[in-house]
Amino acid sequence: MLPLHWRRFPALVGAALVLAASLPAAETPAPAAIAQDLKSFGTLGTVLHIGAHPDDENTQLITYLSLGRGYRAAYLSLTRGDGGQNELGRDFDEKLGVARTQELLAARRFDHGRQFFTRAIDFGYSKSSEETLRFWDRDAVLGDVVRIIRQFRPDVIVTRFPVPPGSGGHGHHTASAILAVEAFKLAGDPLAYPEQLAQGLTVWQPKRVVWNSFGGPVAGLSGPTVKLDIAGTDPVSGQTFGTIANLSRGMHKTQGLGGFSNRTATGPNLQTFLLLGGAPAVNDLMDGVDVTWARVPGGAGIGSLAADALAQFKAEDPAAAVPALLAIRAKLAALPTDPLVADKRAQLDRILQACLGLQVETIIANAEVVPGEPLVLSFTYKSTAGNVRYVESRSSALKLSSSQPGELTGVLPLETPFTQPYWLRADGAAGISRVDDPSLIGRAESPPPVPLEHVFTVGGQTLVVADVPVQPLHARPGEASRRPLAVIPPVSLAFSSEIYLVAPGKTKAVTIEVTTARVNIHGQLRLEAPAGWQVAPAAQDFRLTTVGEKTLVTFQVTAAASPGSGRFNAIAEVAGRKYSNQRQEINYAHLPLQLLQPPARARVASFELATRGLNVGYLPGAGDYVAECLEQMGYFVRRLTGADLTPEKLAGLDAVVIGVRAFNERDDLKDALPGLLAWVEAGGTVVAQYNRPNGLRAPVLGPYALSIEGPAPQLRVTDEKAPITVLAPDHTVVNAPNKIGPADFDGWVQERGAYFPGSWDKEHYTAILAMNDPGETPLESSILVAKHGKGHYVYTGIGFFRQLPAGVPGAYRLFANLVSLGK
Repeated sequence: MLPLHWRRFPALVGAALVLAASLPAAETPAPAAIAQDLKSFGTLGTVLHIGAHPDDENTQLITYLSLGRGYRAAYLSLTRGDGGQNELGRDFDEKLGVARTQELLAARRFDHGRQFFTRAIDFGYSKSSEETLRFWDRDAVLGDVVRIIRQFRPDVIVTRFPVPPGSGGHGHHTASAILAVEAFKLAGDPLAYPEQLAQGLTVWQPKRVVWNSFGGPVAGLSGPTVKLDIAGTDPVSGQTFGTIANLSRGMHKTQGLGGFSNRTATGPNLQTFLLLGGAPAVNDLMDGVDVTWARVPGGAGIGSLAADALAQFKAEDPAAAVPALLAIRAKLAALPTDPLVADKRAQLDRILQACLGLQVETIIANAEVVPGEPLVLSFTYKSTAGNVRYVESRSSALKLSSSQPGELTGVLPLETPFTQPYWLRADGAAGISRVDDPSLIGRAESPPPVPLEHVFTVGGQTLVVADVPVQPLHARPGEASRRPLAVIPPVSLAFSSEIYLVAPGKTKAVTIEVTTARVNIHGQLRLEAPAGWQVAPAAQDFRLTTVGEKTLVTFQVTAAASPGSGRFNAIAEVAGRKYSNQRQEINYAHLPLQLLQPPARARVASFELATRGLNVGYLPGAGDYVAECLEQMGYFVRRLTGADLTPEKLAGLDAVVIGVRAFNERDDLKDALPGLLAWVEAGGTVVAQYNRPNGLRAPVLGPYALSIEGPAPQLRVTDEKAPITVLAPDHTVVNAPNKIGPADFDGWVQERGAYFPGSWDKEHYTAILAMNDPGETPLESSILVAKHGKGHYVYTGIGFFRQLPAGVPGAYRLFANLVSLGK
């Protein structure tokens, strides 16, 4: 919940309101916020800020534009940050993208910008815009940017990063600027992406596109500039724009930026904007742009009426402004509709609703509903003004219409799709999501499954208030207090592992957990396997009687005789309908709970793999699935803490694997490392996975000198197909128990590795492999192995935490060799 003095209007996201489900029902804009929004209504400037990822945006610029100047300001993040790190847990890839989407929405609730996305997928660090644009499907992502410009109609586009020869330090960053400039040129061209025009959009040409530069000059990149001080104070909250911007930026907690929330910021903040296309600006970003209602044919009078309404607004009696607002509303209704006018109509309706003190709420006892079930909704409203008359409530999704407040009933249609982010409903390509409904492209979230409209009349005019059913929650301060309706299947299915390894011709037990969401559910479960595999039995019955009850169903699966890979699919049949959905919850304290229901499937790989040793300890870091993958390799895995890192407590283990970024994340590793190294010296093997150079809580990374500080992130190989040279062909790591050859480096995903050491004790560490991105010097520190006493210490920047869950055979064989050292 926002602090009391922040109570104001919800920000817009794409074409839809940010659902107020995370706010208490009594939330009403304060009079100062109403006056501020009325002032904004009289201003028609629009700015679109474009970057590549969540957390790229200049939050103070958005704050200044939206709260300081009353403009429609939006951030277009080309990706949802799927390929980033996660400082809070083990949610990666599409699950991390969902979390980071919500972090952006939480950020926008502070700075009052709006939020858009393209279908581009963050596939991890990229060193060049050329690689990025190949991976993304340049034409499709460019079309998305054009679409959003035509929808939002910005007067000015502001890129976060420069175009070449400038560099954003990341291929995605530079690509975002390239696409922004290209889209600026194409959005007004009727020959560009004509299918968008057939879908109801119209061409739009912004006045200019500029780069919000980092301060210093960029070689080869020059042009007219304009400087702007974006400092100021919000008249509603009394906080500086810099402080608000820090609150916004602090929402990116998965990226370790939560500390910004505790920072205040005062004083000037002079920003420079370099022209990249369009008309130069001399004094202001909006030079040459009419930001008044005079720009709208027939709209000049509306600006005067809005100014009068603002001048006469009474904080002690907001309802006194209602007649003036209705007069403006009547004139606004007579104007031809375009995206800007439609947006302003919605803004005026929110102002009118606030002045009326009109609050609506629709409660549902259980937010999770199964298709075909009846819905009982409890609708209430109240208003501080006496001239509001309730007409009806309606919902096209429920075929519901009622002329009485109170209980609303309907049936959720059987064909209602299950709740799932729209960009994850279908399998996309490696670099771009598949979205079958083009009207959804650009939106931050899926539209609600059961939208409601409550119709009122005020002074002879009809006012329609959008709403969604919510379930009240008993939440702690700062957490969501209401949860919107979600559509679920009667049963959910979960494999016991995300990846299964089955040797060719061998049999393994595959267990599926069935969980019921309703009482007295019985049905049949089947497991589908790749062609040539055998599953026994073909199907199994299950019966569950209480909500939340679980049962485990185990199948015996025999792999084909030849190596291969594919997927297992679990399918439950209940009452003649088939269900094949997992249930995954993205649940962080600073975000509303997110429900994902992807297909119930797991990766499976079949190949020859030799291992040595039996028992492995695993010390978690920032979170990964390597421990589960070790279990699939046949190891017994014991989870460790820093207190376990003594020779006595490690007795009986053949190896210890240290999780990704453990040296960054763990407070107990620095003091415990000597005990771990003593165990190595007595004959143990340690495999330490990569860490970031900044924020090391345990700066000593091994028994001998080893440093990852330096020119990171250059010390990484982002091309997953980069050629590999074996530097130590006779070393055990590439020979036993698995003979490593060129084929073992095929089929890798996202990257080879990251944060390689820049210096190391070459007398003690042996460099095993060399690799490099195109045109760069080979890096020799992806795997460093030191003999320490009777044991071995391995430090590796190889991205095993991504390769193993993806089922890459060569990564398993190489990792098995590391774990097996000395055995």
